[in-house]
Order: sequence, then structure tokens, then C-alpha cells
Amino acid sequence: MTQQTQRPKAVPTVQVNTDEVIVTEWRFAPGAETGRHRHGLDYVVVPMTDGTLLLETPEGDKHAPLVAGQSYFRKAGVEHNVVNASDHEIIFIETELK
Repeated sequence: MTQQTQRPKAVPTVQVNTDEVIVTEWRFAPGAETGRHRHGLDYVVVPMTDGTLLLETPEGDKHAPLVAGQSYFRKAGVEHNVVNASDHEIIFIETELK
């Protein structure tokens, strides 16, 4: 995993939290990060903007393109730090399945 420097933090806003799901809007300024974390639930991401994310994982770093409206699903257990590698704000909606 890349040596982390001081970066701004991505801004999460929980929009829905029920017994079934947690829906969070994430906003990333250029260079902003989530901080390293592990997903405890399966989740779906719906990008609202195009852009490129840098995923810093225990297995190494990789870039992941985002396309507005092109959703993707991940199983619980994913561990990473997500960084906005674009020169503009990135926004996505994350729905965690309880």
C-alpha cells in the first residue's frame, strides 16, 4: 500500500439507515480519501460523476475508472483506502445491504 500523506477527507452523508440498508452519499474533493477501512456488508456503488479512484489495498494500489450511472457491486470484506485521483470532485452513492 502506498505511503499515505496528509490528505483531505471525503465527506459522507447518510441519507437512509433502516434495518435493511444504509445509503450514503460520498463527496470527494480532488485528492480526498476515505481512510483505510474494511467493508462489513455487501454494497452497491452508483457513481454520480465520471472520474478515477485510486484504491490503496493490502494487495497493492490500482486505479479504477468511474462512469456516471454505471453501478457496481462488491461483497463484504473489501479492505481499502479510496482516493480521488481526478482533478475534479467525485460523487457516488453507496448502498450497504444489511
